[in-house]
Amino acid sequence: MNQAIDYFSIRHPLRSLVSKVSLKARKNMFGLFMEEMQPRAEDTILDVGVTPDTSLPDSNFFEKLYPYPQNLTLSSIEDASNLTKEFPGTQFVRTEGFALPFRNKSFDIVFCSAVLEHVGERELQEKFVGELLRVANKVFITTPNRGFPIEVHTFIPFIHWLPQAFHQKLLRMIGLKFWAQTQNLNLLSVKSLLCLFPHTQKLVLKKNRLLGIASNLIIYGESG
Repeated sequence: MNQAIDYFSIRHPLRSLVSKVSLKARKNMFGLFMEEMQPRAEDTILDVGVTPDTSLPDSNFFEKLYPYPQNLTLSSIEDASNLTKEFPGTQFVRTEGFALPFRNKSFDIVFCSAVLEHVGERELQEKFVGELLRVANKVFITTPNRGFPIEVHTFIPFIHWLPQAFHQKLLRMIGLKFWAQTQNLNLLSVKSLLCLFPHTQKLVLKKNRLLGIASNLIIYGESG
């Protein structure tokens, strides 16, 4: 298996439990994708942000569940070429940075789950969203909700509600320097997510809930 960037805190003692909860949430979001996007077997799909990790049950959940792999393109800044053997019929394209090496409207649908929070500053997130809108006719994007009480990468409650500078300072103090860097973790609220999209876009915002609280934000629809 190719070495994956540890966006999942794989060695954390709570990882197994969190993966089970995460997989349930991701299955719910996949169900929404199938219901709302209604992909056909001939539709071309781009999944942006796959991981070379194959050890966790919630890794690359879209590929595990999607019924039409023959028109599915996978992309990542990591070398995830191993996934074409894991998911026969798919193809992999490695990207550099967050500019996507595809022509305008190359795909019918772009799917992007739990990537936006790892892009960096708000300006970079906005540019990345612009790329997702550019390369496909429809988009389906998910990201963890900053308003959820537990931060899903560090598994620490509440401190991510502090201003970002204080949150990052606390993370550095307890040895979580990776997550204290904006380019590795920059969480979004409903307001900050919507601000990344042009006002002309006709997109739908929904929330996946855990115990009645929005754990994930989902935005989807025609890309314009």
